[in-house]
Amino acid sequence: MPKDKLIGKYDKHVDMFNALCTSRFWERWRRALLASAYGKVLEVGVGNGANFPYYSRENVHVTGVDFSPEMIKSAGQTATDYKMDAELIQQDVEDLTFESGSFDCIVSTLTMCGYPNPTGVLNQFNRWCREDGIILLMEHGISSNRVLSYTQKMVDPLFKKTAGCHCDRNIMKIVENSAPKVDYKNSYWTDIISLIWARPVK
Repeated sequence: MPKDKLIGKYDKHVDMFNALCTSRFWERWRRALLASAYGKVLEVGVGNGANFPYYSRENVHVTGVDFSPEMIKSAGQTATDYKMDAELIQQDVEDLTFESGSFDCIVSTLTMCGYPNPTGVLNQFNRWCREDGIILLMEHGISSNRVLSYTQKMVDPLFKKTAGCHCDRNIMKIVENSAPKVDYKNSYWTDIISLIWARPVK
């Protein structure tokens, strides 16, 4: 799907995406992952700010980035609601130009499914994160169950057309083929959901 059409889809259906992303289905995983976030945080694909309730208010400043104007507007309201120390930027991740080592922590939740080049995005995370920092990922991908994975592969073209992302990506393989090194991971739902704690390799 062309990028301008994808942005238009998110803008048009912002309420629907907000409802999906803020569902309590994700709550325990967001809480578990974001307990490790600290300092200057870059959150890429910030969406409506669904992660904001789970960040510490004491030692976190979030720079949130999203390519959708309506999502950024929604994230601004969420930041106000939760009294988040946040700066919001409307821009595509592929166009960001942060200096090396700009952030203590980089967060991505449910975004690797949509990037044309997710390995390249992770390599950028590796550059933007401080050497002693941490990269936190919560992503969905291909199941280790043969029946489920077959189904995911069959429906992926429709999924991409309607939702703008892939449901059959091997998230762990993508991460392993990128620069950051995985410290720890948890997988759920026959590996469909992955929580990943990684370190930059300089």
